[in-house]
Amino acid sequence: MLIRQPDDILPSEITPPDIYRERRRFMQGIGALAVGAVLGATPKAQAGAKLTGAHASAYKLDEDGTPYKDVSTYNNFYEFGTGKADPAEKADSLKTRPWTVAVEGEVGNPGIYDIDALLKLAPLEERVYRMRCVEGWSMVIPWVGFPLREIIRRAAPTGNARYVEFVTLHDPRQMPGQRSRVLDWPYVEGLRLDEAMHPLTLMAVGLYGEVLPRQNGAPIRLVVPWKYGFKSAKSIVKIRFVERQPLTAWMRATPSEYGFYSNVNPEVDHPRWSQAKERRIGEFFKRDTLMFNGYGSQVAQMYRSMDLKRFF
Repeated sequence: MLIRQPDDILPSEITPPDIYRERRRFMQGIGALAVGAVLGATPKAQAGAKLTGAHASAYKLDEDGTPYKDVSTYNNFYEFGTGKADPAEKADSLKTRPWTVAVEGEVGNPGIYDIDALLKLAPLEERVYRMRCVEGWSMVIPWVGFPLREIIRRAAPTGNARYVEFVTLHDPRQMPGQRSRVLDWPYVEGLRLDEAMHPLTLMAVGLYGEVLPRQNGAPIRLVVPWKYGFKSAKSIVKIRFVERQPLTAWMRATPSEYGFYSNVNPEVDHPRWSQAKERRIGEFFKRDTLMFNGYGSQVAQMYRSMDLKRFF
């Protein structure tokens, strides 16, 4: 298999990162392990392994972060089971080394990228995002990653590329939840090309200044903060540029409940529950759900001509 090494890799900006820890506490990143050394480490070695080379981003919130323990133990990752604790308990079987991501479809520069090459496409940033689950719970997470548009720019989409499709790893030996038929595997998600190009759309490789835990989608996942969490595909192995709207995993499973856009919208109820309120993990009382998860000033213009109740 040909491993494509980009010829226009940007140098990293090596800055000791200020890392969010619970309740707005910062810790300076002093990691001694480089990304390449820790992505394939044992589960114990990977836990807490520092992710070096990230710099602080303007994308942060004046809100308390969700504790690392909750972020890493309360997850939806059906590849490891449908329970919230299943990913943390079962994801040790996931091998994150070696790992490649194929870029294909309607592009001028298709290729297969080794994870190390992807990590060098652009300087890593620390971004603090709200994340909202369709089930009604939410978190505030400091991700580490780089904008998806860095991959898109190098891929050089053709005029036929209107959507970006993301395909996650399909390997029931490593992902025991795939032995069930709860979804039609592999997990597939998609974005419109302009959504994928938006500056907020992130390819995450870490959180809280540490290497991304397996249960959170290691070694590389999508983060789209104005959409419900299931849009942010985990453990990605393929990025395809296509002309037609992808049929995503949840649209295939229950199209009446999960639409393609899945923008956070308190005015559009899930068929089985209201979306008007949410419960921030760690808080007792519910809070009002924000349109576009609070990112309306950045993203609403992309949907100004759309009926958001019809295109949910």
